[in-house]
Formats: sequence, structure tokens, C-alpha cells
Amino acid sequence: MTSRIRSVAAALVFLGCLVTLTSAFNLPNRSPHVSSRLAFLSMAPKPAQHRTMLTLADRVAYQRVIEEVYWRHRIWPKERPDPKPSLDAVMTRAQLERKVADYLRDSQALEDYWQRPITAEQLQAEMERMAQQTKQPEVLRQLFAALGNDPFIIAECLARPVLAERVIAELYAHGRRFHSDPKRGTESGAETQATVTMAAVSASYALPLILNSSGGCIDDTWTPTTLTNAPAGRYDHTAVWTGSEMIIWGGLGSSSFFNTGGRYNPSTDSWTTTSTTNAPVARERHTAVWTGTEMIVWGGFSSGATFLNTGGRYSPTTDSWTATTITNAPTARRTHTAVWTGTEMIVWGGSPTISTYLNTGGRYNPSTDSWIATSTTNVPTARRYHTAVWTGNQMIVWGGYSQDAINHYWNTGGRYDPVSDNWTPTSTTNAPDGRAIHTAIWTGSQMVVWGGTFFDGIIEDLNTGGIYTPGTDSWTATSTTNVPGGRYRHTAVWIGSEMIVWGGTLDDATFLNTGGRYSLSTNTWTATSSNNAPSAREDHRAVWTGSQMIVWGGYDGGYVNTGGRYCAQSQAPMA
Repeated sequence: MTSRIRSVAAALVFLGCLVTLTSAFNLPNRSPHVSSRLAFLSMAPKPAQHRTMLTLADRVAYQRVIEEVYWRHRIWPKERPDPKPSLDAVMTRAQLERKVADYLRDSQALEDYWQRPITAEQLQAEMERMAQQTKQPEVLRQLFAALGNDPFIIAECLARPVLAERVIAELYAHGRRFHSDPKRGTESGAETQATVTMAAVSASYALPLILNSSGGCIDDTWTPTTLTNAPAGRYDHTAVWTGSEMIIWGGLGSSSFFNTGGRYNPSTDSWTTTSTTNAPVARERHTAVWTGTEMIVWGGFSSGATFLNTGGRYSPTTDSWTATTITNAPTARRTHTAVWTGTEMIVWGGSPTISTYLNTGGRYNPSTDSWIATSTTNVPTARRYHTAVWTGNQMIVWGGYSQDAINHYWNTGGRYDPVSDNWTPTSTTNAPDGRAIHTAIWTGSQMVVWGGTFFDGIIEDLNTGGIYTPGTDSWTATSTTNVPGGRYRHTAVWIGSEMIVWGGTLDDATFLNTGGRYSLSTNTWTATSSNNAPSAREDHRAVWTGSQMIVWGGYDGGYVNTGGRYCAQSQAPMA
């Protein structure tokens, strides 16, 4: 949304920004000033009313410390052999400057073209909202501290960007366009930019108190995700957790496939749209993995019955996309799987047409932007709707569906070693019944599969599962005592001591908002609360944050853009 505004008014407003804010500003030579600003952050802040203005250099310096907090919380996958780099290695000064320029242009557009300038009262209210609604109070405290606990700095550099994007999104959602001609003279732009940057200077801000030490996280409780600025309703999208935010992307909505998405930040309880500049073509039933610095999406299905072998790497730090190469890329497909090994993304299986199936795959290395095919020697039978997990040295694929003269629901699988490029079949002794559209999680030593569907004249939705130990190539059944009802198109996450399953569908007709927590150590099930749970749905997505499971999107007869945060207190370290 905001990109449309920026394309119209960029030259005008950015000139005004530079004229007003950079009286002595020279980007290549300002590093000493930035260093002094960073040093200031560890000192007691000046009272807010003593602040007179923020230069662009100040804003860039404060933007960097905000990004540093988020970067510290970004997950660096334990599979990666290299150490986590510094923020400076993944985000340039020019990218920081662009983020600042973007939120100043948003503020300017609100004042000039909608006559809705952001006021000091709104900024104070936004800080209060963050403090009251945060779902990660420890992260919000770190953000406040990084900004010197100075309410003026917090208002201008943390609250303003969030508020400006949200207000613009709301105006567009209500069909409100420019009230005046965006093609104004540069003198007018400079004058109004001064109003934007100085609007809060005379205000006396109060630092809000973050009272909630747990972020509302009480075991076995649900809290809805905010609808404000949330992406459009969709299903068959993807979701990853970065350590700082949940990123959702792609999927299918009421009238189209999407190449849009959103980043949900629990610390500020807010959504930010993902850029569509250089984004991959719209799609659904693709895959996504998190590498530590980027989300890689690949494959899927798009309009015109188009199967895809394209993809993109998205950096949430810079809000930018880079295409994945198609040289030596695997055959186009959907309903495949993908895992991240620490250095490569491995994709496997799926369908290249409506009625054919694949047992091929590829290993994508983002550092070289290159593909290598996976071996087809001893490979499992071609299939789709299977699952895959990464163990630390092998990819395990299991289950799935294919069809020739009859329907095949597989209880077979394989362990793929990318170092030797070899496949080893998984045992079928005591394996669960064949199934598709089930879930699988990795505990650190075992794979747990559960649920799914089977068709043999009638649809059978399963509430059974199995625990596979690759070290002994053996299976153990999961308990069926107090187990959730049979289902498929549900989600599952591993929280360190338990697997949580939720949602899905029964008989492709009844949508579910129930779930269960399975304890591997005791082989027991406990139902998840349905009080305040999200509406029943299928084909949603779920991520684990370390303290909460976030579910979002899906299909309930319509296309859903709601979700919920389920608090579960893990009793053991996450594997």
C-alpha cells in the first residue's frame, strides 16, 4: 500500500526531508556523530521537553539500535556451521537510511494528501498501546532501553513508523484516496515536512509503564492476534518464525493468488506489509524455510494452472527480495516439502501436474545461488502431501499420496544424507498406517507423525500417529487415550517437551478449532483450551515463538485473516 504513495510523492517529499532535517548533514562523513549517538544511549536520557529536534543522522542512529535489538533475537539456526554475523554484515547504512526515509514519507503523505498529520497525542497513545498490548514485554523493554528510555525518542523512532503505516493502511482499506493534488511544488513540500518532524517537539511525553511481565502468557490460554493492518485472508500460504517476528507470505484468497505477505511483531503487537518489489510471482502450496537471515520461498502453483520452479529470498531486515536462480532448478511443482540444513534448502517430491507425482528434488545453496539435484537411487516412491523433517544430518520424508490405477497412501519413507547424496528407506515394521496431509515434527532425536487422511472407498480421518527413531530405524505408536479427534490439514509444532496439534478438518466438511498437547516422555495427551480459541479452520499455519504458538489464516468456508496466540509453558529446553 505504502509503495503506491511512495512512487507518487517520493521525489517531492524526500527533497523536503533533506532540506529540513540535514542542515549540516553529509552521509559519508557522519560516522563520528552516529557513534556519539550510540554512546548516548547508554547514558541517562535528557528530559523529553529539552529535546529540540532530530536530524536525519539522529534518526538513522536510533533506527540502527532498534534493528540491533531485533537482530539479537533473530534465530540463527543451530544447523548453520558459521557464526551469527553482526548486524553491520547484513544491513548497510544506506538500508537504514531508506527505512527512515520511508516512514518520514508516510508521515508526510498523511499530512499533505490526506490532511491527517500525526499528532503528539496519537504518538503518546501509540506508545501506550504498545506497552499495554505487547506480547513480548521483555523485547519491548529492550527496545525502550536501547532508545534511552526517552519517551520523545521512542515516540518519534519506534511509535511513528508503526503508526504511520497503520493509518495509511486503514485509509486505503476504506477507499480514501488523496484529497489534494500530489504534484505540489518542492517549496510546499519542504514547509510541510518541517511540520511533520517538529510536531511532537513541544509535547511533554510520558514513558508508559510495561506492567505485564509475561506478555499475557498464562498456560493453556488463547489471545487473538491483532486485525489492524493484517494481510488479506488466505490459505495455503507459508509462515516462518525469525525469532523477532512471524512472516507469512503467498497463498490463495477469495479472488486471486497472493505475492503479498506480512510480518507480525509480537513485541509491538503490529503487522508490517512485506515489500512486493522484486517479489516472486503470486502462488500457493509453495514452501518456505528460515535461514537465519532470509526466508526462502520456492515452487507452488499460480494462476493459469501454472506450476512453478521459481522462488525468492526475503530479508526482513531490509524488506527486500532476491530471486532464486532457475539454472539447474528442480522441475516445477507444488505440494512438495522443504527443509533447511544450515547451508542448503532441500526440496523433494510433489506434483508437476494435477495427476502426476515426483520423486526428484534439489539442494539450493543461497550463498552461491545454485542448485544440485538429489539422487534418485533408492529414492522413495513418487508422492505428494508427504512430510519432511531435518535431523541435523539427514532429511526424513514419510507418508504421502499418489495415484495410478488405485489410490496409494504411503507408510513408507526415506532418510536422505546430503553429504553422501544417498537414500536409506525407513522401516515399515510397526509404522503407522499410510496417510497424507498429516503433520511431522522433529524433537531432536525422533520424528513424530500424527493425523492425516486415508481413502479406501470412504474417507478416514486419522487420530493415530507414530514416533520414528532414526538411530534404531524403529517405530512406536502414539497413544490414542484422550487423543484429539481425527483430522487433516491441521498444524503441529514442537515446544521442547510436547507436540501441539491444532485445527484442521474432518471429512473435508467440518472445520475444527480443537487440539491437543502430546507429551513424548509420558505418551499422554491433554486437550488444548477452546476458550477464546480462533475460529475453526483448515490450511492455516502455525509457528512456535519459544513461549507461544501463533496460528494464522486458513479456510473456514471463507478466507481467514484472523489468528491466535496459544500460551504453552514448555517444561524442557527446546530441541
